[in-house]
Amino acid sequence: MTTITLLTQGSCASCDQAKAALTRLADEFPLQIQEVSLESDEGRSLAAENGVLFAPGVLLDGAMFSYGRLPEKKLRKRLIEQA
Repeated sequence: MTTITLLTQGSCASCDQAKAALTRLADEFPLQIQEVSLESDEGRSLAAENGVLFAPGVLLDGAMFSYGRLPEKKLRKRLIEQA
């Protein structure tokens, strides 16, 4: 199972897009999705450690994958490779 950490902030259209994409992908792949607010201490710490410049930040199994608009095709390809 792949753990995806989604770093979000309020009023973020790209965050909403990322949540929708992850919901679709969770129907195809075994995913554990954790949403963490960038306004929390944990969120700020994860963003700083992984170089997330703006929301949404996406970590795959604790490693930086992307920030900004989620590249769904790229994520799907990575999940297929990990399967």
